[in-house]
Amino acid sequence: MQNKKKKKNKSAADSSHLYKGRLDVTRSGMGFVIVEGRDQDILIRPTDFNTALHGDTVQVKITNDASRSGRSQGEVVDVVERKQLEFLGHIEISQSFAFFIAEMDKPMPDIYVPLSQLNGAVNKDKVIVRIVEWEKNKKPQGIVIQVMDSSDENDQAMKEILLENGFPLFFPEEVLEESERLPDLIPAAEIGQRKDMRGVLTMTIDPVDAKDFDDAISIRTLENGQLEIGVHIADVGYYVEPETALDKEAYSRATSVYLPDRVNPMLPERISNELCSLRPHEDKLTFSAIFRMTAKGEIKHSWIGRTVIHSDHRFTYEEVQEIIEQKTGLYQPEIALLNDLAQRFRRQRFKKGAINFSSTEVRFKLDEKGKPIGILVKESKESHQLVEEFMLLANRTVAEYVGKITVHKKPVPFPYRVHDTPDKEKLLPFIEFAKKYGHVFDTKTPQAIAASFNQMLVDVRGKPEQHVLEQLGIRTMAKAIYTTENIGHYGLGFEHYCHFTSPIRRYPDVLVHRILQECLDQKIEPDKKLEAKCRHSSERERAAMDSERAANKYKQVEYMQGFLGEEFEGVISGVASFGFWVETVEHKCEGLVSINSLLEYDDFRHMESEYSLVGRRSGRQFRMGDKLTIRIVSANLAKRQMDYEWVITASEAAGFPPGPHGEAATPGGSAKSSRSGAKAPQRRPQGGRGKPSSPHRKKKK
Repeated sequence: MQNKKKKKNKSAADSSHLYKGRLDVTRSGMGFVIVEGRDQDILIRPTDFNTALHGDTVQVKITNDASRSGRSQGEVVDVVERKQLEFLGHIEISQSFAFFIAEMDKPMPDIYVPLSQLNGAVNKDKVIVRIVEWEKNKKPQGIVIQVMDSSDENDQAMKEILLENGFPLFFPEEVLEESERLPDLIPAAEIGQRKDMRGVLTMTIDPVDAKDFDDAISIRTLENGQLEIGVHIADVGYYVEPETALDKEAYSRATSVYLPDRVNPMLPERISNELCSLRPHEDKLTFSAIFRMTAKGEIKHSWIGRTVIHSDHRFTYEEVQEIIEQKTGLYQPEIALLNDLAQRFRRQRFKKGAINFSSTEVRFKLDEKGKPIGILVKESKESHQLVEEFMLLANRTVAEYVGKITVHKKPVPFPYRVHDTPDKEKLLPFIEFAKKYGHVFDTKTPQAIAASFNQMLVDVRGKPEQHVLEQLGIRTMAKAIYTTENIGHYGLGFEHYCHFTSPIRRYPDVLVHRILQECLDQKIEPDKKLEAKCRHSSERERAAMDSERAANKYKQVEYMQGFLGEEFEGVISGVASFGFWVETVEHKCEGLVSINSLLEYDDFRHMESEYSLVGRRSGRQFRMGDKLTIRIVSANLAKRQMDYEWVITASEAAGFPPGPHGEAATPGGSAKSSRSGAKAPQRRPQGGRGKPSSPHRKKKK
């Protein structure tokens, strides 16, 4: 009786309490609100959405007794934050009004569009519509903001990816107007309040196709023989003031998104490409970390503050790399000095516990219509490392400075960039797997684990197992996030770290600049909402990475459509119970080899601890890191996925016993079930136990 009473009281408390969470709508139309810290999600019926859509952050109240039904049921009482307001679909126009039908796999109501808001759209046009009003128990009302070119499939696909992940495609008029009102000229009074660095040799180093330059490096030799190195960052905070329309829009987006053929920016071009871009031969306002050091990289003094600079030259990474390798070219002595210092810092970082994982990233060569005509594998060369090391130094120095300051004996709330130690559940299976290749891990301390990782990475270089151990090692790592709780950055080996160097494209950097200035002015006003802002920034960063991954996958599938039926060498990059993924060596394009396509050879079972599929009769293994030949059998652009077949060699065929019907494997051929049109298993739905994200993504610091 006592237990029943407790449950009843708990239910009564639930019904009076409001829970905040994210609404996840299934394809059937049923909703579930995921509440952080709550064991079970809350079921929401479509009639109780109350204008909420998939992905929205909502407040819900419990409406039933979970003890009876086994699951709490509730209704949305408020939409706290919309995931998206812009949608891609088609318009249907009648004599007196129009309706917009969204093209998405999640159910949503049609949007009413007044005829005065069609923006030139005609019946059946594919358009982008923005919701501008939505009263409860009524249809949402919207306006057409763009009519799509039906012949440009690439443009539609890229915009659809951005919208799916909650990134608006257009800036509101008030935001654009606010940015246009900002003056070009820098007031003399403002320059007078800053350290003037315009007379010091300063350069930017960026990708060849970069349009915004938010960091620059200066160098000069002082009278005492020491070097003065400045890391100068665009002073976005001077132009984007708190609580303005610009600031609110930048916070909402939180990050720029980089797709193969475009950038979806956090800030309007007026700021990102003009006022704040550190273009050559122009005076620019910056926030700087300036270091005095010896030629061996021993830092004697550091200074942080607002500056004005004048960039002397805009370099590309390729140009700087050529100067480093050829030992000749513009500003060669200065670049050589910077490169030597960067390599010293790099060696010191790894010696002190940073983990030296290598990563592979692809870049697409596109024609004038955005169609991929080639895939290039990016390499991290000394020119990239030069910039990276000085940015890391500035980020760490700023975080260390703020980390020492207290207000009322408490640390200043600050958006640190942190990276936790590896999760034991992921780490232990990996350690056992690495043992099979002779690698022993010391797990006594996080530092010992990092040292073991680095030793393994040195030992496997050039060996067949290098690929698999690097991939799996990366997957054991935690994800870096923004938070006010400073636990350090494990992967970099830093006790204090933040993002200070990219305020044009990351909102946390804007927050860092503001708090840093408060500390320098000794006028600190702790932000009580900072942790929530950090969580939002981390979530938007993940959404941007998902967008970039999806767009890259689209381009890979689009490119590989030209190679259907052709064979390529590949490496197994992931294994699941329903098949294994193979990444082609030449293009780094990943596709699935279905377990159905292997049935004519053997009955394969998934050995999770071995990261492999193993044949019950033959013992044949398909293991992560194995090299093999595949044939491309399908490339589905709509689903952004590729299907491969394993191509068996004569020597491999000899190792297989006869199949279940007495047939033998076909030397040099592929699985019969695939050739005869056997269906590959359906991809698992989002949120299911699919393959971990590709390890070939560039690691975010």
